[in-house]
Amino acid sequence: MIKFLKPSSAKTYLPEKSIDKGYKKLRFQVLITIFIGYAAYYFVRKNFILAMPYLESEGLDTGKLGFAAAILPFSYGLSKFFMGVVSDRSNARIFFSLGLILSSIISILLGTTTNINLIIVLMFINGWLQGMGWPACGRVMSHWFSDRERGMKMSIWNVSHNFGGGVLATISSIGIIIFGTWKSLFYFPAAISICIGIACLIFLRDTPQSCGLPPIEEYKNDYPETNVDDRERELQAHEILFKYVLNNKFLWYLAIANIFVYMVRYGVLDWCTFYLTTVKGAPQWLSQRCYSLYEYAGIPGILVSGWLSDKYFKGRRGPISTICMTFVTLAILLYWMNPENNYSVDVIALILIGGLIYVPVVLVGIAAIDIVPKKAAGTAAGFTGLFGYLFGTALGDWLIGVILKYNGWNLVFLMLICACVLGTLFLALTWNLHDREKLDEEDEYII
Repeated sequence: MIKFLKPSSAKTYLPEKSIDKGYKKLRFQVLITIFIGYAAYYFVRKNFILAMPYLESEGLDTGKLGFAAAILPFSYGLSKFFMGVVSDRSNARIFFSLGLILSSIISILLGTTTNINLIIVLMFINGWLQGMGWPACGRVMSHWFSDRERGMKMSIWNVSHNFGGGVLATISSIGIIIFGTWKSLFYFPAAISICIGIACLIFLRDTPQSCGLPPIEEYKNDYPETNVDDRERELQAHEILFKYVLNNKFLWYLAIANIFVYMVRYGVLDWCTFYLTTVKGAPQWLSQRCYSLYEYAGIPGILVSGWLSDKYFKGRRGPISTICMTFVTLAILLYWMNPENNYSVDVIALILIGGLIYVPVVLVGIAAIDIVPKKAAGTAAGFTGLFGYLFGTALGDWLIGVILKYNGWNLVFLMLICACVLGTLFLALTWNLHDREKLDEEDEYII
């Protein structure tokens, strides 16, 4: 491990009377920091999509631009797993901030060139650097928030995905107005992200012990079974991979389910504007509005599902994920069967899909963290993310493009329905995962 990336050393505990106050202050601080920080990751991840029409006007081939856009989720999926292994053995404060700042620099470089080959290389690098964000956040959440409260707290943090993706268009528009050039789509969000990255370096904290506080399990009196000899020992990479991740059948269920969850998530989102304008005859402004509504609709679903999984399902994420995926199937059927020119039903269907699909998107990641030691949290989340982005997003978008070229939308929707069914089945296999009923017989949990 590079020396400056090593996890922070533990400090002598603060006086007993200062521990509760210190924990409350720093838990709020780290949650706000990774919320704003991860939203900023989206500022320099999604801005290329907004710049594509301008790059096309510069004479770049749309097919190659599409390939460049697809490279990022491909490299991001790989990085989310491999950098997850690194993040579990790193200082989250430095690792998270470094990834954001470097990704922002790559975004600036993207704005300086119209060479498609160089753009493809930079997009691959950017995707890899983006993979430093989620795993570091997983490490932070698993160290600062206990098992029985993590569903709600991680749901709050996960709203940063929707917030970052939604506010990017506004930031980009402001940049163009101020600087008068489309290249500010790269420069302006990157400049903001660099500032936020520096702020994360100042305000983020690695572990409670590095701040003179006891482990979260001790503070919250919450000791979940994780099959590890010492909860605070930094695990070796081979231990993380072969003992706690690759040898865990439930992580495999979650990872395979994530393929179909992401196939539906991005299969609907990435193609909704194209489908609504070319098939349903919707005006461009309405299709773009539906894209935003889809993202924002996920926020209440994320928050409510995290709270429910903590309070009423005793930490089990499987039941809510399975139920929501079932209703996603019905919402997609409504979206598919709705006749042309009935735009209100299309809007309702997309809001329903967005509000429901983000529930398993979030809870799969939380479940992955729940069932491994906290020192393996980044790798576990990265493992499910690898399957979601590599086989769900990248493969799914490619399949939809091929199907549309040789067949049509009916087969696309059949593929999405099949993905919903398969995703529901694999999520159902995790229905009783992390069941606290037995623990409650021995110890009372105050939720």
